[in-house]
Amino acid sequence: MRLPPHILVVNGIKVRRPVFLLGAPHSGVDLLARALKRSPGFHVTMGRASVAHVVYAFARKPSLAATPGSVRVLRDALAESWQVLPRSCGECAEPCRDAGGVTGAGPCVSAADVTRFGDGSPDLLYSAPVLLQAFPDARFVQLIRDGRDAVAGMLADPACLAWFKPAMLAERTEFPSAFLGIAKEEHLERWKAMPAAGKSALRWRGAVRVSAELRRTLPETQLLTLRYEELVGRPQQAVATLAEFLETRVSKVVMYDPAVPKVGAWRTALARDDLELVEKVAAKELTRLGYLPA
Repeated sequence: MRLPPHILVVNGIKVRRPVFLLGAPHSGVDLLARALKRSPGFHVTMGRASVAHVVYAFARKPSLAATPGSVRVLRDALAESWQVLPRSCGECAEPCRDAGGVTGAGPCVSAADVTRFGDGSPDLLYSAPVLLQAFPDARFVQLIRDGRDAVAGMLADPACLAWFKPAMLAERTEFPSAFLGIAKEEHLERWKAMPAAGKSALRWRGAVRVSAELRRTLPETQLLTLRYEELVGRPQQAVATLAEFLETRVSKVVMYDPAVPKVGAWRTALARDDLELVEKVAAKELTRLGYLPA
């Protein structure tokens, strides 16, 4: 007999149709999370420690995500993250606090106003199958961005570059690794010798392959794919599409922030050698997505 779906209750609110934001590093997930945090009724978290610990464990060791307890572990981590308590924002990552306009310990929302939950933690993409099991009615929004711009963002981000340090490659990493973009363990020595631009390109390539698989397996009613270029270039249309998908109003004011990374920033941000390496490593995916001519 099939068991009924689990209903999670947070602060007395039933978690219905939670929204999860997915994408490669620096593909615009944080921008979309900021927009939803400003949308009525939403409580969106980004990178809370309880969630990040689980997400990175699954990303580096996918076999953990296949264990019987994985669904409960991730669901419990999100439940903890979504709690609205007097000092709950004091435990949030700085990008989340900044997006919520929090200067103290919080909270950034009133529990009485919350009707919907979401999460836009970095690298949540690799936990998508577990999230779907944990929340069968979830809505997923994935961002696709030109890999050259994504790599330029990664190279300027110490948190992304930290994953390329040898100390991070412990026994917890399994191969093939979509998270690192490495197909076989025997490729590891070659990977270690690559410049950071090449490693970043592999990360982007691995992420967009996971995204492509999600598009093949999830129905259109549960997965929306947006281009970063559309989000910042035509925000009114992109946000309208998102609002229709989520069946709610979505704020677009953050899309007009002058600090939002520009499309095509790679032209001045990437050195020639780095650009050539990125286009070589990710040529197939860049072409398939229309960022390089066929």
